Amino acid sequence: MTQCHDFACALPAQTTAQPATKNAAHCAAPSADQAASTTALPAAAPTVPTIDFFHDVVCGWCYVMSPRLRQVASELGLRVRQRSFVLQASRAEMVATFGSMEQAKHTILGHWEACARHDDAQRIDIEGMRRETFEYPSGMAGALACQAAQILGGDEAHWDLFDAIQHAHMSAHRNIADADVLLDIATRTGFERNAFARCMESAEALNLVQQDRALAQRMGLHAIPTLVAPGLPPLQTQSVAALRERLRGLVG
Repeated sequence: MTQCHDFACALPAQTTAQPATKNAAHCAAPSADQAASTTALPAAAPTVPTIDFFHDVVCGWCYVMSPRLRQVASELGLRVRQRSFVLQASRAEMVATFGSMEQAKHTILGHWEACARHDDAQRIDIEGMRRETFEYPSGMAGALACQAAQILGGDEAHWDLFDAIQHAHMSAHRNIADADVLLDIATRTGFERNAFARCMESAEALNLVQQDRALAQRMGLHAIPTLVAPGLPPLQTQSVAALRERLRGLVG
């Protein structure tokens, strides 16, 4: 299994935008360029090929894939555009998918076991999460936080916060459905807490999440992580070597 498919996780295949200040005084609406990027996949700049990274903060395979993509994108000089693709956006959707919240946690931690076997740094604390008493979260609150980071700081800030939220979820087994937990993470990442809170709760952040989900649906995507790159089929979890080989042609 190499991805989460409507939260059924499938073994790994063997085969930048300039940010605004993180301490913005308020939650500004997305720029025209940001708004356009959520409804279509514009052509990449000739000298900076662009990859769209569709992800969900609660996805273990995304946690495995993100540092690999960072390494390869840095090596090849690729821009990575962040896309929030929440598979279950609410408690009700979790129950509809799994039957109950208890079964959701049991099933998903089984997926974590597969992810942990393939995590390069062995960061995933399955037993720590199993001991926690809070319900396993959907990815919606984390996606709103990531889009607040997008609005305030662009793709790099979005990616940094995404990784920090995933670490809190999968390594520190914190409850990332809790707004205070997300604000703590955002503050440690460099955002001003009150400004970030306003942005996370804004209609702009929700609209960006909804637009990314709609884009994934129009593209026929059903799994995360998914990378969409010019001239390539959608890519799921890959080793660093395989990912490098697949993406090298973008800069050739």
